Amino acid sequence: MEPGPRSWTSVAVQTVSSGSSEITVQADKFTPEVLLSAPRRSSAVPDPSGSFAVYTVSTYSFESHQKTSEIRIIDIGTGQSTQIAKDGKISEPTWLEGPTQLLWLREGERGDTELVVGSTERVGEVNVVGVLKGSIANVKLKSLGPGRMAITFTGKAWPNGTLYNSEHKPKKYTTARVYDRTMVRHWDEYVTLRKNTIFYAVLQQQDSLWTLSDPYNALQETGLESPIPTFGGKDHFDLSSNALVFVAKDPELNPAFNTKCNLYYLPIPNFLKKSSSKPQKVELEGLQGAATSPVFSADGTSAAFLQMAQNGYESDRNRVVHIPSITSLAENSDSPTVAKVMAIEEQDTEWDRSPSSVSFSPDGTMLLPVVEDQGDDVLFRIDLTASPVGTAEHPHALTGPGAISDVQPLRTGSNELFISSTNLIDNSVYTIVDPAQPAGARTVSSNSRNGASFGLSSKQVSDIWFKGAGAYQVHALVVRPSNFSEDQTYPLAYMIHGGPQGAWTRSWSTRWNPAVFAEQGYVVICPNPTGSTGYGQSFVDAITESWGGLPYEDLVNGFEYIKDHLPYVDTDRAVALGASYGGYMMNWFQGHPLGRAFKALVCHDGVFSMVNQMSSDEQYFPQHDLGGPYWKSKDTWEKWNPARFAGNWSTPMLVIHNELDYRLPISEGLAMFNVLQERGIESRFLTFPDENHWVLKEENSLIWHIVVLNWISKFVALPPYKEEKSIGIEPVYKPNGSIATIYGINGDVNVLIHQVWPTLAFPLPELDWPLQSRPERLTLKPTASNA
Repeated sequence: MEPGPRSWTSVAVQTVSSGSSEITVQADKFTPEVLLSAPRRSSAVPDPSGSFAVYTVSTYSFESHQKTSEIRIIDIGTGQSTQIAKDGKISEPTWLEGPTQLLWLREGERGDTELVVGSTERVGEVNVVGVLKGSIANVKLKSLGPGRMAITFTGKAWPNGTLYNSEHKPKKYTTARVYDRTMVRHWDEYVTLRKNTIFYAVLQQQDSLWTLSDPYNALQETGLESPIPTFGGKDHFDLSSNALVFVAKDPELNPAFNTKCNLYYLPIPNFLKKSSSKPQKVELEGLQGAATSPVFSADGTSAAFLQMAQNGYESDRNRVVHIPSITSLAENSDSPTVAKVMAIEEQDTEWDRSPSSVSFSPDGTMLLPVVEDQGDDVLFRIDLTASPVGTAEHPHALTGPGAISDVQPLRTGSNELFISSTNLIDNSVYTIVDPAQPAGARTVSSNSRNGASFGLSSKQVSDIWFKGAGAYQVHALVVRPSNFSEDQTYPLAYMIHGGPQGAWTRSWSTRWNPAVFAEQGYVVICPNPTGSTGYGQSFVDAITESWGGLPYEDLVNGFEYIKDHLPYVDTDRAVALGASYGGYMMNWFQGHPLGRAFKALVCHDGVFSMVNQMSSDEQYFPQHDLGGPYWKSKDTWEKWNPARFAGNWSTPMLVIHNELDYRLPISEGLAMFNVLQERGIESRFLTFPDENHWVLKEENSLIWHIVVLNWISKFVALPPYKEEKSIGIEPVYKPNGSIATIYGINGDVNVLIHQVWPTLAFPLPELDWPLQSRPERLTLKPTASNA
């Protein structure tokens, strides 16, 4: 299907009760400080009776410079919440049995992790039921009968299979690393022999106290790693009462050049003992790509998961795979088993969306994929009783605008679902949906009272569609200021997403939040050009070997549409911002005519030189998108190389690049800044030594927002967001004549921000670093060699 506005009707969610909110203060204005310090709720999990749901809340204080964490339960009927525990070291609460007992994790001493059981009736009464000698996460439980629970969790393991603890590693007398195989680095860390693994054990109750049995490493001596780094978690494995199912990269292939994953099934007849079986690989004809979201049905007899067809293409379409009888795989435990499976939507040629997760309905008659669809992350229903399965009609949408983050059964014996989600004005919403009657959905709790606590409202958000470079329409989200008036004009913030196979959706973000920019006085427009996800696989695939082609033409058309059809947008006061592929597009703008339409640009961790992508971690990515390795597809690599057009650069630009970004190494940002400086273009460089491709730490993120907002606002006649000196950003070295200015944070010249005016090439005097005070006077004199 060609992209275009939906022809089907969205599901409208009725808000019966907004319930209580952890956000108790009404913000005068939605600012970066409000964004970053607002309570962040996790997804919530109901107890088996459907009476209460448990979740965590974390809050950062810029006054104390500390983060607090709480475990809370919410009364699903009233929306009222109760604090169960408060400790900066607790996480991952889950129900044991009934609505009165919870299990959670707590960071212990010297890198250990404590398993803690607490009561919802006697708050503060807790017992430590086990101590793991390392860091663990991703806890899952399954009942084995009264007073007995199977438990799985993940952690890094030493090569001998035991749980890794960074506090207990042997002392080293050298920092050398030697590699005989790539990949050397992945995302933000160097690859080591320590691998992710899944452990299992049993929690048993005796005389009202729970105890933990000795855990076993389910993947020991298999050569397999799960969850798959870097972002795999609970979505990479599941457990039943007698088995484990998980996905892992194919151990025979180099992960730097391949995405191929396999599904594995491990029978565990007794969680108190080491399984005598080996993980059984599920062979899938025609599906050779990445895999995710393995899940058992409630009775453990069936399984489902997602897998792509193409090896090496991380943005191929996920196929929904259903295994009606997963237990049959245990019958032949000595060799890989070919499972007769069905890719459910394969014959439905009009439904070409790519799910991000899948689960079973409580009664096992439906599959519930979460699917990105035209700017929303929507929950769909696939009927497993149809004949043939899933192809009788299109999957049915169960939710409307917003972004689903988790789906849980509401209660035992019911198909109703408890859904956690976000949207562009609210960072956490809990909703109940009945798949049989989705229009009757009701909201249990809105963390920000539907945006009111932030001073935001749904009327600020809208959509536009404009003609793309071909015979298709391009979608964009529009976010206006809360005090918007059509009688006024506002500068444009044109925000380009990363990926490039990604999309702007109606989801909350603490990194690139359109509302933060809108509340500074911008109309924010977030386009989803060619290559964006959620508009059909052919739209995604069209960016292959066309990075600066069709997407750029789409964005040019979008800018012209805004100029011609949105009179409240002042395109003479326009700025553009982008990260990752969006940063690539900032550099492409610089070298092409659209770049002259903007007063200023912001490039965050972007691509400057296509050739330097050979230093990235996941080599399958550029090799797929650019038609092969550089030596076989040099013309394509060079055709879309922004560095080729550096001689055209002229627009002021803020460059942001972080030192732990191993996806796009910091040399990319330094190269951009060097070009800007040598060409005499007003420019600035911001870096964080302790951040990766993203800026995640709250204090760093606040600096990021202030620097970005101040940069763009000064070019569009808006006041600065905040005086930088008030938060410790000030010149620490400024020679006479303002030839060079180096900025530091609170006097720490390591250096975080550079801004240089390259009028003359004077040599800077040697100084002792870090400076203890700002020099009173420096005299720079040109010499014959540098004048």
